[in-house]
Amino acid sequence: MQPFGVWGNEAAMGASRKTAGTKLANAILFPVVGLVMLAIAFSVVLIAYTSQSADIAALNSERNLLRGGAKLQLDLLAKEQEGTAVWDQAFFYTRPNSLNRAWIDTNIGRWMLANHGHDQTVIVGVDGEPVYDFNRGNEHDPALAKPMLEEIKPLIARVRARFINSFRRLPSGLFVVERPRTGFTRSINETGFTLKDGRPAFVSVTAISPELKQFLAERQPPAVLVSIKQLDPVRLAALAERSGTRDLRVSHDRPAEEIAASLALSDPRGRTIGYLTWQSENPGAQILAGVSPMLFFLATTIAGLTGLVLFYTRQNTRRLAESEARAQHAALHDSLTGLANRDFFAARFRDELSDWHSGKGLVGVIYIDLDHFKDINDTLGHAAGDEVIREAARRLRVLAPDNATLARISGDEFALLLPGAADRSRIEAVLKRMQDRFSVPMYVAGNHLHISLSVGAAIAPHDSLSMGELLRKADIALYSAKSAGRGRWAFFDASMEEHVRTRENLAHGLREAIRNNRLDLVYQPQTTIDGAKVLSVEALLRWTDPEMGPVSPAVFVPIAEETGLIYDLGLYVLRRACRDAAAWPHLGVAVNVSPTQFRHPRFIDDVRNTLAESGFEPTRLEIEVTETVFADDDSGILDTLTRVQELGVRVALDDFGIGYSSLSYLRRFPFDTLKIDRSFIADLDVAPHAHAILSTIIDLGEALGMKVVAEGIETSQQAAILQRTNCDRLQGYFLCRPVPPSEVPAAERRLAAGDPAPRPSISLSA
Repeated sequence: MQPFGVWGNEAAMGASRKTAGTKLANAILFPVVGLVMLAIAFSVVLIAYTSQSADIAALNSERNLLRGGAKLQLDLLAKEQEGTAVWDQAFFYTRPNSLNRAWIDTNIGRWMLANHGHDQTVIVGVDGEPVYDFNRGNEHDPALAKPMLEEIKPLIARVRARFINSFRRLPSGLFVVERPRTGFTRSINETGFTLKDGRPAFVSVTAISPELKQFLAERQPPAVLVSIKQLDPVRLAALAERSGTRDLRVSHDRPAEEIAASLALSDPRGRTIGYLTWQSENPGAQILAGVSPMLFFLATTIAGLTGLVLFYTRQNTRRLAESEARAQHAALHDSLTGLANRDFFAARFRDELSDWHSGKGLVGVIYIDLDHFKDINDTLGHAAGDEVIREAARRLRVLAPDNATLARISGDEFALLLPGAADRSRIEAVLKRMQDRFSVPMYVAGNHLHISLSVGAAIAPHDSLSMGELLRKADIALYSAKSAGRGRWAFFDASMEEHVRTRENLAHGLREAIRNNRLDLVYQPQTTIDGAKVLSVEALLRWTDPEMGPVSPAVFVPIAEETGLIYDLGLYVLRRACRDAAAWPHLGVAVNVSPTQFRHPRFIDDVRNTLAESGFEPTRLEIEVTETVFADDDSGILDTLTRVQELGVRVALDDFGIGYSSLSYLRRFPFDTLKIDRSFIADLDVAPHAHAILSTIIDLGEALGMKVVAEGIETSQQAAILQRTNCDRLQGYFLCRPVPPSEVPAAERRLAAGDPAPRPSISLSA
């Protein structure tokens, strides 16, 4: 498929480029040739007068080149710092609470010397004091670097100020850092000159930050990395070669002559610390001495040179025009797949709608999304993900009609514009061919991958003749296809819009409920094996909206995940549970934490702050996570689990047996409690083998040193079976339904008295 349509084809564009290039060459060259001849004649008269001016101009040019060379050296020094300064580990190990000088010495100080030849490397902490100094090949007392740091204090102050100014406050009250890209680096840095051992030296100061362009952080100054390279003979020679100067030297004294070839070097405080001097070319004097024979030579060869210049300039101008056209093509196409990009697609879409009339048929706009593409990137890597994108583009390109426009508009999302369709069935036939084609597995990175498509379509003029409305409705249809189970297509209809509005209303209502403290917690007891004593309670969230009434967690929790509210929601539950449980000092409290909340970079800090603010004993708190938290990097999860337990908080594995159940991760990860999923308990009444499976799980938890909790106890028979095992705790409606915080003491008394739990008519799940 050629996604150019009425915009022409490649051959026509090539001919147009050549014609445009020739015209441009002629327009430039003929005036230039005339001006050159006049300039030669005029220069004969003025050459003596201008020789001195030429010398001065040459000197200024040399000075500018030298400045540029020095600036490039400073930029390269900053670039050398970037790989270390913009690094998650460096950011972590230079923070006050996690400062690791041994790691810094190996991975920063000695690495900078070995790989980039940095003479001195200093780390300045967030409090502005030096915490590490690597100088002359050895680590020194950081205090020894203070005199040098005082000299470059303006650079450090500017870096810290720029870092602070990059903070942006989020609605949640957290701060996000938006690190700007400056020049050809992605770090916040300042460069200049200073004195080292009495000689001028290059210095660069860079803020140490994580690798993400945006990241959450406390609004405080950064630790900064200071690197120094002395302007020794080797680097002086490199600077001379780069700037094209001869006999470049460093002088501490100001040159005597007014016009001397020299460049002053100033430190960050504006004080002159030395001069660069060199031997100027003096081209004016050379021209004056050699102009006579050259004039004759110039006169005899001007015709030939003019012809050569004309030829080569014409060729270069044509190539420039072609390069510009290629750049324009690249600006309108996706580099990975060669398909049209979002801008090109929008332009074609506007053209189709602006020129539409009833005789042109229907115009279909189709959004196509690769299902579970993120899982491919996570498991096989981004290279395999790119190959999947390319193969998907090849398949879609073959299936698209000749007059269609196929575009890649985001990572794994494509768009297809289908003009001139006689009726909806023609569009549906294309969608069916897509689904059939993608039923064939892809062979990528040694794996046969089954990739399905979720597709949403809107049709003009039935749905709208506005591009924005059609794109919005196609996106709504795509969301509907995903919600219905993926691997299917959906055409937009009005009921979908109502569903979206309902979802948006729920999201808005949930956000307001969190902000205005309108969410409630109920607590379900966890008892001893005989059901007589309450040991702990599990906090369960409930929401009753003033307009919509009770909303099930099964409805609002997924919406919180999709809209980014899940972290605030989880933090609300944690704080509320710690506050409520203060009234029951003899009981523990278990709080469910979503995988998103558990992986959040502020999770540990927020747990610590919540415990401190509420005065809640950490040993009474238990964090419950499900097996889905292990879908990502094990090392990061292990670190978070360890840090939670270092606070004194216990960690429980919830719903064991329905997700990524594996003996290997049960051994690797330090859980305190194992909660058996309710599905195993329900099977006790109907499946003969369920008792054996349940006993095996309980024995496994006991062997690994974990407390075992059986949840979902609904019948006396289930409770009786569990009482014959080594299970530690029971939880379920048979024992006690979830109750408001005010009724927890009454529930304790009832269980202690042996009263049966009242049976609710409707079971409200967590």
